[in-house]
Amino acid sequence: MPLLAAAVLFAIFTLNVALGSMGAERFLGDVGEMLVLFAAVIGFVVAILGKEAAEKNNSSGE
Repeated sequence: MPLLAAAVLFAIFTLNVALGSMGAERFLGDVGEMLVLFAAVIGFVVAILGKEAAEKNNSSGE
């Protein structure tokens, strides 16, 4: 679930950057853009750490 949330947030960030580069109206300002990217990174880190912990538990239980 955190990985899906990170992907969605990163897609929003990417869409905002693409719209800004094409000269269209951006829907996020600088601070909003930073917060969305920060939330995407946090979601990615949570997902990776969760998978790493699950793998560690599976390998130690064998």
